[in-house]
Amino acid sequence: MSDAASADVGVLSAHLLSNFEEQLFSRLTAAGHDRLRRRHGAVMAYLDLTGTRASELAERSSTHKQVIGTLVDELEALGYVTRQPDPDDRRAKLIVPTERGRQQIALADTLVADIERAYAERVGAKRFAAFKEVFAEIAGHPYIRS
Repeated sequence: MSDAASADVGVLSAHLLSNFEEQLFSRLTAAGHDRLRRRHGAVMAYLDLTGTRASELAERSSTHKQVIGTLVDELEALGYVTRQPDPDDRRAKLIVPTERGRQQIALADTLVADIERAYAERVGAKRFAAFKEVFAEIAGHPYIRS
């Protein structure tokens, strides 16, 4: 049995996430987003361009709401998001990306596609597509930014 076959899914998932985040955030840093940290992905990766409530970000990212609040504070100070009243419920706030935030989201989408393309080249497009399909099924219904 190969080492990969004997490793548990948690270990393999952690290694994949670490590799993916390293590539993504090093490229974001090189593109001028040098103050973003991996932890900010719990907001930025799940943020709708029209805004998202903090409670929804917490649910989507499986992160505690208080942690999301801290991350939003940091991202607001860095100029990536603002808090705005939710037009559907004036008591609630939406976390809305600023122009800088929208630029980062668009860049991240491009970089993610590049990273995934490299993975597909490494193992073959069909195998990678099947891997993503199975991985998504096992992980549950992944959130896809609208």
